[in-house]
Amino acid sequence: MAKRPHVLGVVLAGGEGKRLWPLTRDRAKPAVPFGANYRIIDFALSNLVNGRYLRIAVLTQYKSHSLDRHIAQTWRMSPLFNNFVMTVPAQMRLGPRWFEGSADAIFQNLNLINDENPDYICVFGADHIYRMDPEQMVDAHIASGASVTVAAIRVPKDEASRFGVITPGPNGRIASFREKPQDAEGLPDDPERVFASMGNYVFNSKALIDAVHADAANEDSAHDMGGNIITAMVDAGQAAVYDFQTNKVPGATERDAGYWRDVGTLDAYYEAQMDLISVHPIFNLYNHEWPIHSSSGSLPPAKFVFDEDHRRGMAVDSMVAAGVIVSGATVRRSILSPGVSIHSHATVEDSVLMHGVDVGRGALIRRAILDKNVKVPPGARIGVDAEEDRARGFTFSDNGIVVVGKDDHVRT
Repeated sequence: MAKRPHVLGVVLAGGEGKRLWPLTRDRAKPAVPFGANYRIIDFALSNLVNGRYLRIAVLTQYKSHSLDRHIAQTWRMSPLFNNFVMTVPAQMRLGPRWFEGSADAIFQNLNLINDENPDYICVFGADHIYRMDPEQMVDAHIASGASVTVAAIRVPKDEASRFGVITPGPNGRIASFREKPQDAEGLPDDPERVFASMGNYVFNSKALIDAVHADAANEDSAHDMGGNIITAMVDAGQAAVYDFQTNKVPGATERDAGYWRDVGTLDAYYEAQMDLISVHPIFNLYNHEWPIHSSSGSLPPAKFVFDEDHRRGMAVDSMVAAGVIVSGATVRRSILSPGVSIHSHATVEDSVLMHGVDVGRGALIRRAILDKNVKVPPGARIGVDAEEDRARGFTFSDNGIVVVGKDDHVRT
């Protein structure tokens, strides 16, 4: 039996997440809660761990305390086998400066690669919601003989301007890589779609080390993994493409196979949450063969109380985490995170409530995202009157979702 290659996982988790404001006001984007029990980064880490890659460095930068604490408390590995998930801040080994881009983040942490001495390196983003078996991608990379393999997902051609777009060449190589083109051509076998980079790469170790060294010496570079490193390796004929459509995750249903969402905007984040709660969800959290790992702490089960005609504790078409109390209130098409309390005669619809949110008696919440520890006073309305919400200083997404930031005060 052939020996498994030594693979190091590197997760890029330093993004500032400006488009998710105010959810990123006090935390890094990968630490934003998602799906009641999880943080966004849990999806990338779960994919690597489920794929049996158990040595992972998470490169952090902006507002990293919440992310550091989550990983320290949730992602502890056994030191007996030298397995680890560790956060690595900007160590300033090359002088007093922050990471100047994703490629520079790796360049400043080459000591990690040198110490671990892996055969291959999975460089994955921390900002996406998806399931993927990385071992299948590594196997495809090794078979290709390329120096780097880029995971790509098929998206409609009219969305090409949002992504780095890959033009496939012969033998699975990448002929060109363009950032956010306005005139992308469709795929030969799928003219209405293009290959969009998912921000996940598998490198030969030496190739990555050489590439970030060359990039660091280029004063004109933006030091970006896609725009600079991948583009240079494509130009050198060293890059292959991996079609995410071919990745077969154990336990995936026909409906949710191939699901991937970039939750970089408030609307994308909200829509991805709503994808979870249909009867046959577009993304199925209940796949026990490929679980998404996290920790919700030592909380009691959710509780629903009162069963009177005008005061019934109930939730339908919703996800309800541990520690939630729905007391004579109605919840529809919503996601309730651990420790949420909803009091009598209140109504919550089409909304995402994060940890510790308290909704007062008779309040009405519609099409809203309430961050941690928001207290909604009795009788208050959110998502009902846009002018009223704007006067309170709440944030609106492009599609009109109301967002209330962590610990923010809600006036009646």
